[in-house]
Amino acid sequence: MKAPHASIHRWLHHRLIFTRSPSLVIQYQSASYHSIEQPGLVGKTSGIATRQTPSTSEKMASQKDSPKPKPKPKPKPSVPRPSSSSVVLISPQNEVLLLHRVKTSTSFASAHVFPGGNLSDQDGQCPPVEDPKRHEDALWYRNAALRELFEESGILLAKNQNSGRMLAISEQQRNEGRARVHRNEVTFTEWLKQQDPSAILDTEQLIPFTRWITPINIPTRYTTQMYLYFLPFPLESEKTVLGEIPAEGEREEIPVPTSDGGIEITEARFLPASEWLRMAGSGDVLLFPPQYLLLHLVSQFLDQEPRVANSVDELRKQRTELVDFVHSGSPSWTEKCICPKMLKVSSDDRAVLGLDHPGPELKGTDRQGEPDRVVLVKFTKGAARQVEVRWKKDVFSEDKNRSSCI
Repeated sequence: MKAPHASIHRWLHHRLIFTRSPSLVIQYQSASYHSIEQPGLVGKTSGIATRQTPSTSEKMASQKDSPKPKPKPKPKPSVPRPSSSSVVLISPQNEVLLLHRVKTSTSFASAHVFPGGNLSDQDGQCPPVEDPKRHEDALWYRNAALRELFEESGILLAKNQNSGRMLAISEQQRNEGRARVHRNEVTFTEWLKQQDPSAILDTEQLIPFTRWITPINIPTRYTTQMYLYFLPFPLESEKTVLGEIPAEGEREEIPVPTSDGGIEITEARFLPASEWLRMAGSGDVLLFPPQYLLLHLVSQFLDQEPRVANSVDELRKQRTELVDFVHSGSPSWTEKCICPKMLKVSSDDRAVLGLDHPGPELKGTDRQGEPDRVVLVKFTKGAARQVEVRWKKDVFSEDKNRSSCI
């Protein structure tokens, strides 16, 4: 046998240790080794290196003691930006104004929506993200609601702050003003002051009517304040003001934007709430859950039969009953904050959306949603179809009855 020292020069990068026996153990620095003692050298370490092979039991113990891989944390929901305010605008005949969005709209494409849009700096300073007051009714949301109403539909709800009289601006002036605003030549606030230096928006007549926060599974989220606004009856307003408001049932074509890209509305129209719901049921119009639910509630009070030739007294009574309802409940509909959350899938493959969750942003506060109703909807290619409002107890009792029959 060749002497072990004959190959030493080949292994200079290793630590070589000789023993009395003709064997050579090469100790790699990166491995785990243990020293053993040579026979006869009690109390002294021989320096002989040997690799320790773990037993099966040791392997099992090691696997048992090793921590299990932690599951990947769920991504945090995106922060809902202070989107908008929307106005459920009621005509003198107690009909509701809806706007038809174009197919290329960045939100609610091709859908019929209430007038409304994003907050602007001119509307006021919204509280920071971490402040729950960001999700409360406030002047900046009211300003945005009426500003967007003008920009999208041409309806101006402003008054002289000294006299309290509503401003009557001609259609031509309003259209020219809207065009200038969308071309960023002037802000809405600046244009309004040009019409009347004492002009202010009629924000006091807005009635809060729920707040909606986009579900947490949607990448782009918004916090939107809804309002009710009742246009005055003919006997309660100057003819010049009502003459500038689109007649009930008539279409008001909104100009298609050219270079500004600000207008995303093709049509503005007043119809009874029940008619909008009927058209959604037949597939003629597209309504998303927030619009559908509020129209459903409004219809119960403003669409009482017969609708033909309703007197002003009857129309006023309907409005009073609706306002009383909006202020009822615990919480009232003026305070309800709704972040829709899917509870289950119905037997006809529709999503059942719970409305009682106010959203993670309001966790730990006293804000609540709507506990008694749910919305059933089928989403197809981003469009909401087969929308329906039901009592939650009825939907879940049907499941129990169906299970008992199986």
